[in-house]
Amino acid sequence: MLTQTIDIAKVQMSINELLLLLKENPEIVLTDGEIPIARLLSVAPNSSNSPRIPDLHPNAIIISNDFDEPLPDEFWLGEE
Repeated sequence: MLTQTIDIAKVQMSINELLLLLKENPEIVLTDGEIPIARLLSVAPNSSNSPRIPDLHPNAIIISNDFDEPLPDEFWLGEE
């Protein structure tokens, strides 16, 4: 990932100019001298509008039958 760093003390930019830069760079770090103060990230288009697909990865996660059972005292006491 390409990251562009912009020192706000040296470069005066409008928000529109920053947004244009985000089209070219997925990440921009704004600094005050050497100190990073903000990170701008571009948002993937249509990421919030994409419909969710049920059962996209069936059986990808398997939960054991004793998942919600209490843990034994040995676990909490650090004993083996």
